[in-house]
Amino acid sequence: MSLNHHRCVRGGFWLIAVLAVGFPAAAWRSTAADPAPDKLVYPVGIAVRGEQDMFVADLEVHGVWKIDGTMLRMYFQGKKEFRTPLNRPRALAIDGEGRLLAGCGATREVYRFNAEDEPEPLTAGGIGNPIDIVVNRAGELLVSDLELHCIWKLPAAGGKPEKFVEVPAPRGLSLDGEDRLWVVSHGDKASLLRISPDKQIETIVAGRAFRFAHDVAVDKEGTAYVSDGYAETIWKVGADGKPVAWSQGDPLKSPTGMAWQGETLLVADPMAAAVFQIDAGGVATALELK
Repeated sequence: MSLNHHRCVRGGFWLIAVLAVGFPAAAWRSTAADPAPDKLVYPVGIAVRGEQDMFVADLEVHGVWKIDGTMLRMYFQGKKEFRTPLNRPRALAIDGEGRLLAGCGATREVYRFNAEDEPEPLTAGGIGNPIDIVVNRAGELLVSDLELHCIWKLPAAGGKPEKFVEVPAPRGLSLDGEDRLWVVSHGDKASLLRISPDKQIETIVAGRAFRFAHDVAVDKEGTAYVSDGYAETIWKVGADGKPVAWSQGDPLKSPTGMAWQGETLLVADPMAAAVFQIDAGGVATALELK
């Protein structure tokens, strides 16, 4: 499926409507005359650095926002031309030195932002479609590749990707306190996997348990939270491996990328054009951004 899968399916033959009447008014399209956007349009990925800084990948503006507290600004805006850096950003993470990492499906690449806030490629186009990134204790990057159905491992400095494990249609990633990798899979046999550092694969949630899972975030106690765009739900998965609806429905529209800020779960929601913070009781509140 394409990166805009839920827009096409949930929009009721969205592509046909586009051909007939043009793009929806909410979709921002870059042209030479367009002013820089001043609000989130289609946020899909999120990463957190410290107590204040958040970074949000926005597919429709072809770039990454930075949120400092409640202040929103464009951190890096790519070009509208396909196969240019950050044209289709989705995966975001923070490396061991506090630098932003970003995966781009349009260039089959993972980038690290330098001191001048410019993206530098790490793999020479060696990734198929990077959907998520995490950084393990050794500082290595683990990248889910939806196109090539595997998890890649990269050294901290970048270089040729090494295949870590094969996983059917991998999406969201999270590392727990034991450096085990949790993976959302769209395969037929399992929806949520856990992989040890020595590549032992364990099924946590079997079968096709979610409607359309995007990401997973594991807390300090080892409880997993899974975002499900079609179900408008964040599922909670405990030790028994049974998903329980934890935060569901309004204001969530299509929860996608997730990240922890302390004990608060942050969720990027492209259909709501918002970032939500969810408290311990599962109550979602949109961040008020200036």
